[in-house]
Amino acid sequence: MHGHGIPIPAMAAMTAGNLQQRRGRRARGRVVDGILLLDKPVGMTSNRALQTVKRIYNANKAGHTGSLDPLASGMLPVCFGQATKTSAWLLDADKCYSVVAAIGQRTDTGDADGAVVAESAQREVTAAQLEAALQQFRGDIMQVPPMYSALKQDGRRLYELARAGEEVARPARPISIHELHVDSFDSQRPRLTVHCSKGTYIRTLVEDIAAAMGTLAHVVELRRLAVEPFGTAPMVTLAQLEALGSDLAALDALLLPVDSALQGFPALQLEAGPAFYLRNGHAVSVAAAGAEGLVRLYDADGSLLGMGEFTGDGQVAPKRLFPTPLRSS
Repeated sequence: MHGHGIPIPAMAAMTAGNLQQRRGRRARGRVVDGILLLDKPVGMTSNRALQTVKRIYNANKAGHTGSLDPLASGMLPVCFGQATKTSAWLLDADKCYSVVAAIGQRTDTGDADGAVVAESAQREVTAAQLEAALQQFRGDIMQVPPMYSALKQDGRRLYELARAGEEVARPARPISIHELHVDSFDSQRPRLTVHCSKGTYIRTLVEDIAAAMGTLAHVVELRRLAVEPFGTAPMVTLAQLEALGSDLAALDALLLPVDSALQGFPALQLEAGPAFYLRNGHAVSVAAAGAEGLVRLYDADGSLLGMGEFTGDGQVAPKRLFPTPLRSS
């Protein structure tokens, strides 16, 4: 007996029942596999956008890749079902943004959602000043992440420390700015286009560019134009999804296949025998001399098996496989 008078076996049964109920709640919804390129609206967190889309699709499993701040809009890939297994590669992908900087003020968050904490007497810049500053930030650079970020230090999120009024030293991290140019010039609110590597904080980039011009700045508008490998593929708005109501066939027609997230990797098709052994966790020999790195794996029917990796000795080993083969794009 337990201290509350409930037999231990009964308690175990209750615990198991509760666990089954929780599992049942998690498993609610239909099985959906694919990727939706959502055009996240301004003023909504990425998680809220995800939950809204998941509800519309009545999907049992979904996740997003690469959060956008509430202030930001644009491409937010939402992965359903088996597509969630591709999220690691999408998080590592290059991205492209359009950003408007307000010259002359710095905010605690680096964007218009924050409070102004410093002002500069220099409230305007010239086109020549801006171009000279941009030149310093093209290519491989080091960037100190902002306090208002989800990075952890000593087990705590930086934004938690920032909200508590704390500021800690953050090590600079390497990033790559592949493209950085003025899209439309305004002396007080220039618009820039930024094509960058993962881990780039646009808010910090804007602040650093302003500092190079001897002034301050913060982000007042930010839109993600593209996430590789999707490029500038058409996006779908929440209004468009809501308009389809419960037409699941029409909703599903908007989804990209799972392997669309992996198009940046070479493809390898396996015959039935090698595919069988690979799906059982074994490396298999392939006719791909000198090949290296990650590869998309397909069976003889053209269905996606998952991701593999060349081992350097004429073999490819499983890296991330799907429970069942998926029809490819």
